Amino acid sequence: MAFLEVTNLCKSYGQAEILKQINISVDRGEILGLVGPTGSGKTTLLRLINLLEEPSSGSILLEGQRKSGRPEREKIAARRRMAMVFQKPVMFKSNVLENICFGLRARQLGQPEQRKEKAMQALQSVGLPGYESRDANTLSGGEMQRIALARAIILQPELLLLDEPTANLDPRSASAIDSILLGLAGGRTAMILATHNMMQCRRLADRVAVLVGGRITALGKSEDILGRAERSGISSPAIAGLEIPW
Repeated sequence: MAFLEVTNLCKSYGQAEILKQINISVDRGEILGLVGPTGSGKTTLLRLINLLEEPSSGSILLEGQRKSGRPEREKIAARRRMAMVFQKPVMFKSNVLENICFGLRARQLGQPEQRKEKAMQALQSVGLPGYESRDANTLSGGEMQRIALARAIILQPELLLLDEPTANLDPRSASAIDSILLGLAGGRTAMILATHNMMQCRRLADRVAVLVGGRITALGKSEDILGRAERSGISSPAIAGLEIPW
């Protein structure tokens, strides 16, 4: 049984159909790459999986149990098994340490000194040691992105949802984040990585889903999907004419 299953998922806003019959699954320790052009629905899909919005139809299941359409207390419990890193992270009006510890405090996990120790380890892992006293709102965009990742991984989520996590980073920092994500996958964390970076997707993802116009147009092993696009001389598989049956 897959850790996450999304079945026949649809989402509309008024008359606009954003997602149409989405079917994907992710196992523990697996990274699923989600690629597609801007406006294809990647962020909306991540928000639905994170139970921040309700689908118009279809189901979201964790370990075989439906979580969409359930009472709010059940959705909160399910959401605490996940963490999401947004493309444009928002920092709280406090220092870096307090930002990273926010989730632990909200979930009443650990004592203050334990939270601080975990936060320092998270800062080290994202390459920002010594930043704990910095005002979070004075950081650069790339630094904020790394703090947002630290804020997510400190929770040790079972499912990590990533929306362009390295879009604002220099190549060296992006490579460091890639290593962190691979380590998390080795620790049995399930991940969905939404990205425009085909090389990153090929390095990290076990499988790739191509989302175009609100539909999954291709799904398969990353080397098959991205390799076929490259052999065709196409930079993005979203226009490679790929059709892989479910």
